Amino acid sequence: MLLSLLLAPTMRVSAQTPPGNDPGSQKLFNMEMGPNRSIFRPSHDPARTANGLAKTPPMGWNSWNKFGCNIDEKTVRAVADAMAASGMRDAGYQYVVIDDCWQGKRDADGNILPDPAKFPSGIKALADYVHSKGLKFGIYSDAGSMTCGRRLGSQGHEYQDALAYARWGVDYLKYDWCYTGTRNSEEAYALMADALRSTGRDIVFSICDWGVSRPTMVDKSMPWEWGEKIGNLWRTTEDIYDAWAGRKGTSLGMVNILDLTEPLYAYAGPGHWNDPDMLEIGNGGMSDVEYHAQFSLWAMIAAPLIAGNDISQMSDATRAILLNRDVIAVDQDSLGHAGHRVRKDGDLEVWSRPLADGGRAVVLFNRSERPADITANWTDLGFPANVALKVRDLWAHKSLGSVTGHFTAKVAPHGVVMIRLGQ
Repeated sequence: MLLSLLLAPTMRVSAQTPPGNDPGSQKLFNMEMGPNRSIFRPSHDPARTANGLAKTPPMGWNSWNKFGCNIDEKTVRAVADAMAASGMRDAGYQYVVIDDCWQGKRDADGNILPDPAKFPSGIKALADYVHSKGLKFGIYSDAGSMTCGRRLGSQGHEYQDALAYARWGVDYLKYDWCYTGTRNSEEAYALMADALRSTGRDIVFSICDWGVSRPTMVDKSMPWEWGEKIGNLWRTTEDIYDAWAGRKGTSLGMVNILDLTEPLYAYAGPGHWNDPDMLEIGNGGMSDVEYHAQFSLWAMIAAPLIAGNDISQMSDATRAILLNRDVIAVDQDSLGHAGHRVRKDGDLEVWSRPLADGGRAVVLFNRSERPADITANWTDLGFPANVALKVRDLWAHKSLGSVTGHFTAKVAPHGVVMIRLGQ
């Protein structure tokens, strides 16, 4: 009976209804059956604590941007091999994450099974292989009845699925938001967070409800408003697609996503990160100059660095971008303060991020179609104008000496110059 209650679908609760959620109120939302059920919203429950994971933004690889639903165990094994051999693992990339379309059916007891044609060895064997390479393993599910790829979701099976993931050796769960009907996102994600915690295994929890208003009256919340003690990262926008700017269906170009995420910098911190979606570097829709910009700016805003290319076949140029340890060090800085734009002159911008050593990472960003000189003034960065600061160019990998007052560089169209300042 207890198990059936835990696995029951969302139900309307009449007892202990939170204030403002009385029947007939537009604020009515669904409560979930879980260990943190109380009169409080899940994110406000004083009994809830963060899971203590992802103290720096997660780094790894995800299958979706390159492979979509065309994913199988052979491809994942090749990626794990490449992550170990290419230097990505040693540079900090940890997670190998299978996105949508790995699911098969449920057995007679309701246990989720992998697609036997794509994953004939099973998920545990694949996770064991990834672990044998010194990496961690991630998987995907959905808070609805179906995933976005119309495979089986986890609604009504949250604890059962979490237990399966733990038994398989999963270290990371990306949890999507398709086919969820009128579910309340905060409650739905809290339920899966509780399920993951109940397994006793450390599993990083990626909230993937896109950061856009829910289409129902009962759920207009944004994940950064409630996600800090529920997940480790939350998507800030719809999906990315491999383009500088624009919209393709429900997906957005790189700078569109950047601009929607930038105002949220104060919500990010150790264990809870804004997620502007995965890297497109190496997939061919943008130039290498534009890929330099994405990698730099994702590091500036303390975003997860989740590669989305076929790293078993990547070019030297792509490898050089993804393995830039100077830029990775900014992303992984232990202070955990996300950077943001501090100056904008038309298409010319200055971005700044405070670092644990008291210095700053700075990006000079040129959105225009022509080369341009861009200046970062110390006063815009929080430094006195008369202080001398050491400058390191993070793409040239060289020291530029000490500079007082400001720094100026010529920046390519759609490009960046990224520096680190310190004393």
